[in-house]
Amino acid sequence: MTQNNETKVLTPEQIENNKQQIIDIYRNCVKREGSDKLLDYLINKSDFFTAPASTRFHGAYDGGLAQHSLNVYKCFKAYLERDRVRELYNLNASDETIAVCALLHDICKVNVYTRGTRNVKNEETGQWEKVPTFFFDDGLPYGHGEKSVYMITGFTLFKLSPMNCYPFMITQL
Repeated sequence: MTQNNETKVLTPEQIENNKQQIIDIYRNCVKREGSDKLLDYLINKSDFFTAPASTRFHGAYDGGLAQHSLNVYKCFKAYLERDRVRELYNLNASDETIAVCALLHDICKVNVYTRGTRNVKNEETGQWEKVPTFFFDDGLPYGHGEKSVYMITGFTLFKLSPMNCYPFMITQL
């Protein structure tokens, strides 16, 4: 994995647009018991739409988590629409499963990033400079996927299907 040295900034309008797209997809696709409470949590009690997706790699900027989740949704949906995937591999998933798996796969990253600074050596001057950064401070250090599933089950009921293939293994009770 390479470090992302590019500083990306989303405008407030881009952050709001990503938020609205996710809310619209979620409301149109996710109908499971408790899904309304989970959406309320994301909107009103978490930083899901403004948090970074990581400290230094993909989506390491304000709104990166929501943008990353939306990108995963679009890629996952497009992948499952390929004829080869449907016909040769016989992979299918409902719109609800696609939305839950893609949009919520990194829910474990809400409310765990804090702002700070770190020292970086300026290549031109040779001087150390403070630059803004994010720090990861997780009070519930489960594994990445396990924590996301654990958090979702606090709102919505899931069970494992006979298919042992994440992300298709999560189905409604």
